[in-house]
Order: sequence, then C-alpha cells, then structure tokens
Amino acid sequence: MNDRTANRIPLTLRKTFGGKPALPALLIATALIVAAISCSTIERTVVTPPHIPSAAFVGDAKCSECHQQHSRNFATATHSVIRTEWNKEGTIGCETCHGPASIHVESGGALRTIVNPGKSPEVCFECHLEMRGRFNLPNHHPLGNGMSCSNCHDSHSGPAIRQNATALAGFNSTCVQCHPAQRGPFTYQHEALREGCTVCHDPHGTVNAKLLTERNGNLCLKCHVDVRTSNITVGGLPHQFLMQKGTCWTAGCHEAVHGSHVSTSLRF
Repeated sequence: MNDRTANRIPLTLRKTFGGKPALPALLIATALIVAAISCSTIERTVVTPPHIPSAAFVGDAKCSECHQQHSRNFATATHSVIRTEWNKEGTIGCETCHGPASIHVESGGALRTIVNPGKSPEVCFECHLEMRGRFNLPNHHPLGNGMSCSNCHDSHSGPAIRQNATALAGFNSTCVQCHPAQRGPFTYQHEALREGCTVCHDPHGTVNAKLLTERNGNLCLKCHVDVRTSNITVGGLPHQFLMQKGTCWTAGCHEAVHGSHVSTSLRF
C-alpha cells in the first residue's frame, strides 16, 4: 500500500495501527462505509414509466380532458398516495403506468398509442417486483391468458383490492366473480369464509395445488386443533389416525370445505 492510499484511511485508524493500516483496519473501514450507505433511506418511490418511442409526457391535466371519470376518482385510489421521482408534481400520475401520452393525444386516442396495464402485467411488475416471482411458482392464476391484475385490483379509484361495499361480502366478492360455486349461501357455512378466501388460498401463486397456503392437513389445523400433542384432538374427537388417511378434504370426511347444505361437518 502506498502513502497516497494510506492517507485515504481515517486518521484514527492510521494512528491505531502506527500509521500503517493493517488488513483488519481496512475491513473495518469498508464495513463502516457499507453500513453508512445501507442505512440511508429514501423517502420516495423511484418509478420508471413505460417507454413509448418518440412520445413525450403531457401531464395529467391533458389526460383528464378525455378521461374525466378516472381523473375525478383517482384522488381516492390507493395508488394516488405513492410518491415518484420523474414528474414535476412528485406524485404518481396517468403516464406513470400508461407511458408518455403525446402520440396518444395527437392521434385523438388511437389504439396502441398508449400502454394498457390491463394487457401488460409487466407494467405492474415494475413496482411489485415480488409478484413477478410469485407468478412463476408452479400454481398461480393464469395471468396473461385473458386475466390481468385489473381483474382483482383497481388502480383508478378506491382500495387497490376490489371489494364489495358491504363488509361481509367485501372479503370474498372479488374471488366469487370467477368462482361462483363458492359464493353460497350454504346451510352450514365454513367459518373461514367470513375471514376471507385468502385465509386458505394465496391468490398470486404458491407451490401447493389449488393455491393453498399449506399442502396438507396443517392448513386446517391452523384453526381446528384442541391439543397439539401425539393425540391430535379436533372438535373433541381424536384425529391422529384419521389424518393418516389423507388431507381433511380428501379422506372422505370434510369434502365440502367451502360450505354444505346437508352436514354440519361440511360433507356433501
């Protein structure tokens, strides 16, 4: 190490090691610098809008001339509170997700002159990076095959997760649009439905069949277990041998997991 390099080491470290920084001192200095960088925070979301060749940004006011309803309701949307880096207002806007709109405006709203996130989930993945990985898991919703993020999420108004206005229906209203058989009402309802479909299912992707959060009877035992010992008791009945026959819904005991019209034990 030459004198010029040594002078870059903090003076306190050079004094500690007699003016000749040793390897441990260099490691300590490097660790301090890395820690200082990693602990710094950025109070904004850095978003890269979709790219449209030769197009320029026109601003939300121009978009609202034709899309008045979206513009009027956007203040209520979950996405409206996100801070961004690129536009002068510092907040997320139409062109953050749809791309620069100058060509779209000049053409009078011609098709294929603007990005439609409903047909391009890659736009959503720009911010929701973890979802790209979850949709690559073995079991996931068929995103891109007639289904888009906007089927379940509303980016223009209200909560990002679409739901019914009534509290009881709200949890599951998004799911039962495509899964009407699970809507009910049932004579004997599975209490889990009151908590929402996501108690048992991961809507974005999972390694388990049917988008289940657990692959076996452990899914049910998260709620239905009295004693977690060698004698598994559920509902006052021993289940340690019954559970060896398969999962709760495949062993011939509780097939109607969403609700039943004939059995309090949720059988068909």
